[in-house]
Amino acid sequence: MQRSTRERIVAEALRLFAERGYAATSVAEIEAAAGLSPGAGGLYRHFRSKEEVLAAAVREHIARTSEQIATIFKRSAGIQDQPLADRLSAAASAGLAKMREEADLIRVLFRDLDKFPNLVAEMREGIANPLYDLFGKWLAGQPEMAGIDEDWDAVALTLGGAIVNYWLAQDALYAAPNRIDEERFINGWSRLAMGLVGTAAEAVQ
Repeated sequence: MQRSTRERIVAEALRLFAERGYAATSVAEIEAAAGLSPGAGGLYRHFRSKEEVLAAAVREHIARTSEQIATIFKRSAGIQDQPLADRLSAAASAGLAKMREEADLIRVLFRDLDKFPNLVAEMREGIANPLYDLFGKWLAGQPEMAGIDEDWDAVALTLGGAIVNYWLAQDALYAAPNRIDEERFINGWSRLAMGLVGTAAEAVQ
């Protein structure tokens, strides 16, 4: 499906912001990357400013993530018959895939969004917190966890934070931390998760 001019501007601006930084990216460069005549003002037919383009990128990613969260939550019931370790591995894989999908936005977040506190708040409330909340609900909803009194929000933050840290370190260092590839990380992550919740879960299995 061909993207509209507005969509091209947002996508290319976010890519350039991630590569070069917000301040170092000019409107003319965004226009050229989006297939417009650089310096001719084509961007301003769709946005009032470069900052508005960044805000649109953040909000579009938030909207897409909200839809994904709802879809994932509905589909999670369909894999309850798999072993808990397999479900945990699938959750870790999905988390890393989400980080890869949002790579440009995450790079901009850590590089430039401190200049835009309102957008930071939107990212926190629109993407980060809902994802941790979903994961906590997902953990609590697993059959093995029925009746277990646990602070699932804290567990979700601990496990989710490990995924975020692995991806960030790999992205920053251009190599897997300590040469631990993704498969080994997911296996170790799943064993850690089973250790956090496994004592009670194993008693139920």
